[in-house]
Amino acid sequence: MGEKQPYPTSAQLDAIVLQMYRAGIVYSEAVREFKKKFILTALQDVNWNETKAAPTLRIHRNTLARTLRELDLNFRALRKAERGADLRTQKKIAS
Repeated sequence: MGEKQPYPTSAQLDAIVLQMYRAGIVYSEAVREFKKKFILTALQDVNWNETKAAPTLRIHRNTLARTLRELDLNFRALRKAERGADLRTQKKIAS
């Protein structure tokens, strides 16, 4: 009891969907944004490794690469930015 779930509850998802619907977001855009966030979360979890992310998403690596292109996601730039931020943090800690 009291254990935190690693994923949103049904009620939380319902609230997000209602909020998006009331904001006038069309279905196709809502699905696109969900895909982006879901894929980026999986990539970040495996240190931006496409080969490792694909099985966690239960899709083929080529499907993941194609989906990234379709969503105009340049995850390599995101990875580089994240690693740059990590290096800046490490330098601040070291000084």
